[in-house]
Amino acid sequence: MEKSTATEKKIPRLRQKYSDECAPKLRETFDIKNLHQIPRLEKVVVNMGVGGARENKSMLEAAMKDLSVITGQKAAMTRARNSIAGFRLREGMPVGCRVTLRGDRMWEFLDRLISIAIPRIRDFRGLSKKSFDGRGNYSMGLGDQIVFPEIDLDNVQFVQGMDITIVTDAPNDAMALSLLDFLGMPFKK
Repeated sequence: MEKSTATEKKIPRLRQKYSDECAPKLRETFDIKNLHQIPRLEKVVVNMGVGGARENKSMLEAAMKDLSVITGQKAAMTRARNSIAGFRLREGMPVGCRVTLRGDRMWEFLDRLISIAIPRIRDFRGLSKKSFDGRGNYSMGLGDQIVFPEIDLDNVQFVQGMDITIVTDAPNDAMALSLLDFLGMPFKK
């Protein structure tokens, strides 16, 4: 008789899909001999730049709270690296927040992004295949945080966009595109 313990860890659905379906397809498509050369996800970085943070500190606090709710991890404040007189910005001033997701949180966030958030975008026609950086990493932007179901529309003080970067260990953009396509990212046809 098997014992069921409360400490059993449930594997995220998208990670299971990667192991069962995506990795074998990638291995076959690119004729990969070594298992360690199959492209995989390393991390997902979610960034919110808050332009009005200089005048209104509550905007930054609201953005950090929303980002923490969306990702399930505490957001870190980002500060200006350089002073820019035209923007009345001094080095060290808070300008946004970010979260770096790895492991199960990364897989769960990506699953929610692909299956729930992206389909809720108005007038969505597919993600661009041109947003790769040449090293196998993909970046995309969302116009507002309210596409995530975790955000309560009644409590939103400021509508804020975000940038999402998916970092892979793929050696080129073609392999990274295939990886994300097999995972279910809705690219333009």
